[in-house]
Amino acid sequence: MAVVRHIKSLREFIEELDTIGDVQRIDKEVDWSLEAGAVIRRCYDLVAPAPLFTHLTGYRDTGFRLLGAPGALSSSANPLARISLAVGLGANASGQEIVEALAAARSKPGIPPVEVAREDAPCKQNVMTGEDIDLFAFPTPLIHGNDGGRYIQTYGMNIVKSPDGSWTNWSINRMMIHDRSTLACLIPAPQHLGIIRSKWAEEGKPMPIALAIGVEPGLPFVGGMPIPEGADESHYLGALFGEGIEVVKAETVDLLVPATAEMVIEGHIALDETVMEGPFNEFPGYNATEATPKAVFHVSAITYRDQAIQAVCAAGPPVEEDHTVIGTTSAAEILYQLREAGLPISSCWYNFEAAVHWLTIAVRQDWHETTGLGSHELADRIAGVIFQGKPSVNAPKILLVEDDIDITDLSQVVWAFATRSHPDVDRGEFHFPPALSMQLAVYLSPEESHTFRAGKVIYNCLLADLYPGGRRPVKGSFENGWPTEIQERVLKSWTEYGFSG
Repeated sequence: MAVVRHIKSLREFIEELDTIGDVQRIDKEVDWSLEAGAVIRRCYDLVAPAPLFTHLTGYRDTGFRLLGAPGALSSSANPLARISLAVGLGANASGQEIVEALAAARSKPGIPPVEVAREDAPCKQNVMTGEDIDLFAFPTPLIHGNDGGRYIQTYGMNIVKSPDGSWTNWSINRMMIHDRSTLACLIPAPQHLGIIRSKWAEEGKPMPIALAIGVEPGLPFVGGMPIPEGADESHYLGALFGEGIEVVKAETVDLLVPATAEMVIEGHIALDETVMEGPFNEFPGYNATEATPKAVFHVSAITYRDQAIQAVCAAGPPVEEDHTVIGTTSAAEILYQLREAGLPISSCWYNFEAAVHWLTIAVRQDWHETTGLGSHELADRIAGVIFQGKPSVNAPKILLVEDDIDITDLSQVVWAFATRSHPDVDRGEFHFPPALSMQLAVYLSPEESHTFRAGKVIYNCLLADLYPGGRRPVKGSFENGWPTEIQERVLKSWTEYGFSG
């Protein structure tokens, strides 16, 4: 499916969602302290429209607003609409069409951003510097009941570049307000943000940074995509849309920031200063309980639009933005890498319900015939690609199935896993040595969490090498179990039987 439209601002995205009935404007007064977060969480649970809060306790006269669940499942007839619209596709795009479009863009030359004049950048309508800086001027919510503070960064873009200017990175990592002019930041060392910070530390300098909040909807998705070290996410997004995104120079740091962002917070990450941060509920879906020292972000400027809108993710059990963003884009990157390696892969998908702990890979049904490999050999080849570098982080458990299964349909994936994977560890489960891993999975030991390394497993649900010569079991579905003429008769007569369409 071809990209059809580049939505260039959060406000334009909200308008697009409104046309499909997927925004709920809330004019009733809502308290930024816990109530807004609870509403957002309830919207995830019910797959309700994205809540747009217009009257936050203590902030009514400012006009500032919050948009919850901006990248979650949609309440419309098309559950992936918020995702598909964000990446330039129609609201009715399927999961596999979204992943295909993202993977295809990886093979295209990047298109750099287009710099616009300051007067043409909505994010410059208001500027705070010096003593005027006040992070509490905005209705940043206290999201969860056990959070350690107000998290202003849950769905924005952290923008940094290496000291030599050769690599600009756009990412999402949580940030908590510490006081009027400082933030506490989670910066895991193996992530690209942490790698660039280490380069600044080697030079003995604080790292310049810009945090853009309320950005155009495609940016958070590429910010969560595990593209290679040294690649610029904004260039990839340009390749996806066929045009560069619009950027403008920051006020106090040498960085370009999204021109249509609702807010941009500028400053530096201190060299060795820390403050306490957390707890904060995260994507595995469990209540966090600990606070730890984290890096300090000293703010030197804040620019923002009139009546600025903060986009907010209330992280927790599936399905929320951590799962849709990381799952969709990681599947696309892994699909691209596997195909580049010459492997017969039809599609990849993270079933959102598994909280980015479970990747399903669909292999072409002729894989055994065309490659001459057995399932264990194929699994080894796949592991050799995925368990290297950043794609390894969110791939602790992988299911290999053939492409007679719609891997975006969880019920089909569960059926294939239950009926096709042998319980024997030599045939059904292929275990691999520790590799780069997420740090937040609750099953990890303290050492694994600290080192970002843990074991991996591939569950073998492949059949082709077990059933040669056309003896492969055939799914006894409606499509496979009845003659075409009977299928057509039943479909044509469905409402005549008394069923609804």
